[in-house]
This record gives sequence, C-alpha cells and structure tokens, in this order.
Amino acid sequence: MTQTTLPKKTPVRAAIAAWIGTTLEYYDFAVYGTSSALILNVLFFSPELPQGISVLLAMITFAVGYAVRPLGSLILGPMGDRRGRKFVMMLTLFGIGGCTFLIGCLPTYAQIGPLAPILLVLIRVIQGLCLSGEQPSAITMSLEHASDRRRGFIASFTTLGSSSGTLLTLLVFIPIAAMPSEQLLTWGWRLPFWFSALVVVAAYLIRRHVQEPPEFIENQSTKANVAPLKQLLRFHWRAVARIVFCALIAGTSYMMQTFSVAFGTAGYKLDKPTMLLTTTISAVIALGITPLSGFLVDKIGRKTMFLTGTVGAGITMAPYLWSITTGNWTLIFIFGIINYSLFYSMVNASWPSFFAEMFPGRLRVSGLALGTQIGFAISGVVGPVLATALAGADLKGWVGPSLVALGFMVFAGISALTAKETGKYTLKELDDVHQSEREKAAVTAATAFPSRATRDLAAKPGAE
Repeated sequence: MTQTTLPKKTPVRAAIAAWIGTTLEYYDFAVYGTSSALILNVLFFSPELPQGISVLLAMITFAVGYAVRPLGSLILGPMGDRRGRKFVMMLTLFGIGGCTFLIGCLPTYAQIGPLAPILLVLIRVIQGLCLSGEQPSAITMSLEHASDRRRGFIASFTTLGSSSGTLLTLLVFIPIAAMPSEQLLTWGWRLPFWFSALVVVAAYLIRRHVQEPPEFIENQSTKANVAPLKQLLRFHWRAVARIVFCALIAGTSYMMQTFSVAFGTAGYKLDKPTMLLTTTISAVIALGITPLSGFLVDKIGRKTMFLTGTVGAGITMAPYLWSITTGNWTLIFIFGIINYSLFYSMVNASWPSFFAEMFPGRLRVSGLALGTQIGFAISGVVGPVLATALAGADLKGWVGPSLVALGFMVFAGISALTAKETGKYTLKELDDVHQSEREKAAVTAATAFPSRATRDLAAKPGAE
C-alpha cells in the first residue's frame, strides 16, 4: 500500500499566493468599474444616448461579469474539490488576466458601431466564469495551510487583495484620468487594462511554488466516489443559502467603488482625480485595518466581526452619498473612510473564514464558490444598476441608492445571525460538526480506492 506523505503547511506562502491572485481579481473589478463610470460609457455606446442612460448601460456590462458567476461556480467549485485548489487558482489566474488585457485591445463604438459593446459583453462573460473560482480556491488554500489558532488571520489576506487591487487600479488611473480628453479617449484608457499582464506574471511566479494543503491530500487518499455538487446540494443547501444572503453585503463595496464615482463625477460634476483619490485613500487605510481585523477574527469570533462590519457598512453608505451631494471634500473623505476602510474591512477580514468553515473539507471549495458567487452576482448586478436607476436620469438622487445599501445590510445581517461560530473548532472537528449521521453513512458507502493519479499526488513529499 502506498504510504501517504503529506506536505508541510506553508501558511505565509499560501497567504501571499492568495493575496496576489485576489489583487488581480479586484484590479480587474476596479479598473473595469472605474472605466465604466468614467470612460467606457462614452466609448462603447452611442453618443446620441443621454449621459445617465450610457452610464446605466456601462454598469449593466459591468454587472454581466457577475451575473454569470453562479454558472462558473458549478464548474470550478467541484473542480477545486476534485482536481485541487492550486489547479483552479492557476487556471483562473490566466483567464482573468487575459480577459482584462483583451478589453484594452477592443475597438470602440466609433470604430465598429454596435459590435463594440457586444464584444465587451462576451469578454466579460468569459471573465466572470473565471472569477467564480478564484477566491473560493484561494481562501480554501490559505485556510487549510493555516494553524487552527490563525485561520481567520491567514484567510483574511485573500480579501486584503480587494484593497490592494483597488489601490493599484487607482494609482494607475489617477494620472490617466487627468490626461487631456483627446489622449484619454484614444489610447490612454487602454493602459490600465494592459497593465494586468504584469500582475499575472507576478502572481504566476508566486503561485507555482505553493503545494496543495495537507488536508486536501489526505482527503484525496480516501476519496468518496460521489460528485461534490451532488453532496453539497443534498446535505448542505442551508449553508449555501445562508452564504448567498450574507454575501449580499458586498453590494455596498460595489456601490462605493463604481456607482459613487459616476454619482459624483457625472451627477455632481466633481473633479475626477479627486473623486478617485477618495477611494485611493480609503484603500490605503484598509490595507492596515483588514489584517488587524483578521487578527481580531480569531480573538472575538468570525460572526461578531462580520455582523459589526455589515451593520456599519450598510448604515454609513447614506451619509457618504449625501456628502457627495454637498461637494464638501472633507465630508466625502471622512465618510468614505468610515464606510470602506473601517466597516467594510471588517466584513472583508471575517467572511473568508466565516463562510469557508460552514462546510466539511471535501466540499469546501464547492460550497464556498456556489454560495458566494450567487450572492456576489445578485449584489454585483443589483447594487450598481439599481443604485444608478434610482439616482435618476441626472444621477442626483442619493436616498434611493442609500436604501439599496440598507437592504443589503438587513438581508446579510439576519442571515449571519443563523450561523454557528466556528472559530473554536479545528478543521477536523468541523468535518464532524457539519456532517449528519446520514451524510457520514452515505460517504462511507461511496468511499472508493483512490485512483493512480490520486495516489501519486498523495505520495509526493512537501516542498518549501
């Protein structure tokens, strides 16, 4: 019988690999969202449309990438539980980065007419499918490499990429947004999309050295011959549904990063570089607050931190949008920092471990992918699009969009209250906690001898 040699846990390397990949994901999110608000609405749609309508259409193309995420999760989630977390992380890395680069190569409406937005949507569809597997695999990888006392902290580095990706986008975009309009609308807007190629190379060089987590290797050595998705929907559909509603709070982040930029610059004619500077400073501060919040997640609990951040992010969106209507930059900066840097950093630090620990290890990527991607799809579609629609054709209304954020808060908060606090358990104990006797019997009955490929994978020694 082949002896299973488990690799060593490498939490630091896993955390960095997860962080750099999520940086690319949020770089794509932020560069496309920012471009939608400032540039793509001008270049990819008919110039005869009113400004509010063109911005709305641009937000819809942004939302398309989120709308297809649930479909991608049905493919990449089970793939992560069967083929490996690293396998999916490498696959999605090139898919996300390649699509971002291609958007920068697209011809505009002035060059090819209605075909321009069609091509834009097609690329966003492919990109959305890839995005559905990136974070779930990266979170699971970092969580399973961490010690039981540091799981929340190590997993929080995955979503630290939301701040670093946003910051990277804005550092690239601020000088480009300040370019003369003629240069900006001809070739300048393409540069942020092309820059993604450098991020892909950096992420690849880091990720190629990360080994699969020991828990995954161990599970593969006694693999149950049952499809992960089938088991997930049969035994863990309540956890999936809980995550769907909890993940709606992400809509406040999408509103902060996309809708508010269009709201301020198109609706109230605020200075574009200064408006972008608001989110830049918020992202810089979040780089410090997110890991600190991740440290507290292991001390006071995943559920407590998530609920605190959720309530704060939902409530403070209203004063942030109101401050934009005043044109007072001091108020805009203060409320932007409170909303995103403080409260949403708490959400970002807590949800990776909070959500992932709702499932046993052999279904972790599948459950995390399906639940989050449905929730992110709903909030990614509803957030910017509904907020833009409720702001009116002139993009001046702030009450309607604020109610959207409060709605996300209510759904996410109530759903989180139904969850268990999982930080007190080890990962092995969580496997037992989350499996009913009926499920254990089904898994035992379906356990098969591992395939040759699985034995070879399990026999590989760990590498630093």
